[in-house]
Amino acid sequence: MTTVTVSTSPAVSLRADAIVIGVAKGPQGPVLAPGAETVAKVFDGAWPEILGMLGMTGAEGEVVKLPSPDGVEADMVLAVGLGDAVNSGAYDTEKLREAAGAAARSLAGAGKAALALPVETAEAAEAIALGGLLGAYAFTAYRTPGNAKAPVGELTILTDHRGYPSAEVAAQRATVIGRELNRCRDLINMPANDLSPESFAAIVRAVGEEYRLEVEVLDDKALTQSSFGGILGVGQGSANPPRLVKIAYNHPEAKTNLAFVGKGITYDSGGISLKPVGSNEIMKRDMSGAAAVFAAVAAVSRLSLRINITGWLALAENMPSGSATRPGDVLRMYGGKTVEVLNTDAEGRVVLADALVRAGEDKPDAIVDVATLTAAMRMALGNRIFGVMSNNDIFRDRILNAARRAGEQAWPLPLPAQLRKSLDSRVADIANTGERMGGGLVAGLFLREFVPDGTAWAHLDIAGPAFHEGAPYGYTPEGGTGSAVRTLVQLAEDIAGDRKPAGR
Repeated sequence: MTTVTVSTSPAVSLRADAIVIGVAKGPQGPVLAPGAETVAKVFDGAWPEILGMLGMTGAEGEVVKLPSPDGVEADMVLAVGLGDAVNSGAYDTEKLREAAGAAARSLAGAGKAALALPVETAEAAEAIALGGLLGAYAFTAYRTPGNAKAPVGELTILTDHRGYPSAEVAAQRATVIGRELNRCRDLINMPANDLSPESFAAIVRAVGEEYRLEVEVLDDKALTQSSFGGILGVGQGSANPPRLVKIAYNHPEAKTNLAFVGKGITYDSGGISLKPVGSNEIMKRDMSGAAAVFAAVAAVSRLSLRINITGWLALAENMPSGSATRPGDVLRMYGGKTVEVLNTDAEGRVVLADALVRAGEDKPDAIVDVATLTAAMRMALGNRIFGVMSNNDIFRDRILNAARRAGEQAWPLPLPAQLRKSLDSRVADIANTGERMGGGLVAGLFLREFVPDGTAWAHLDIAGPAFHEGAPYGYTPEGGTGSAVRTLVQLAEDIAGDRKPAGR
């Protein structure tokens, strides 16, 4: 596992496998970013010509490796692109995260690398540390030993004596978030034959014991006794029975209680409404929302934020069988409402509905649910942006602001009243599907029906960014990304800091 340290040593004198410097796009060609001054000196002013000959422009994501000249203790100098040059020297934190991530990924197999990137503020130091940790991530649990390079062992952030104390604190915070987010990625990448609702719950219980968190697991018998008809209905076709997991962190000085609810479909075949070939190969990722909630609660606890957070993980496997729920069946949900299942592949909203009602019984100040819920959202916003819907505009804007500052792309979406009628059922209180056009919004309207009146609530549909199927870029790997973890942690930190009710 990659570690992060902070040092005030000059870049040229630090013993490491590589020194990472930032290069930006200037009007006359590549220019060095702050932090690389001592390295530039040993090149005797020739570095622009050298980088130019190697085709480097300073564009975001570019990586060029150079053998170190005399005067540099490290074996190699790695130049990473930061995009357009900034006159003030204060680069956007997301660009720093991306650059550190690209550098760390390219240094797989190395023992130690020093990051001589622009560290103008504590926020910049945290961005570099977090980007490096996320970029170094590799899921190798199922690789034969020796068939994959290990992640870079240590990343050292270089700063001056004046900035050292704040950089040290920033690196510690980044380490907490990075490790929990990478745990989330591990869960998403784990194949469904190893990650069932039961084994997921066991992992949560083990982490809860380690961090002294309250963990409660409702198995299928307990779910039946308490009439969680939604979770049971989705999971009844599988040989792996469902679970509802509660993981709670409480701070003695907390003034606000938040509930996070995560969709945890450990494999989604679509059930009787079976997915076609081409749509089911990555459906192990359908528990990304539950993994994000789990990681966020763990991170908040390790940061000791003055807030109470309860995570609810609705875990089930959606499979076709003789015992599976059929299209047209009616489920009696937790709380008594009835749902006509018109499409068994719209199962995520059904398990979330049970969990939302249960979360609401504890009267939290606000509820946030996170789910890879609809293909419609992915079609609307693409693969890098998640949608945010809410019954409270102020709360929605707080989440959007938290996402922006955490470096995640989010977009506000409405809950149009005219689409609600399409969820009317001929036989039950509500149907689980409605109008196809605007399907992501219809799903949000369905979930709103299970939120207690007067409680601020937001729905994060992470169907696009939760799982990356293309080539890695920046700090984003192939596979599970950990989407929404940083947003949830930032939201909790914001609310804990201002001590105001979440939706005001």
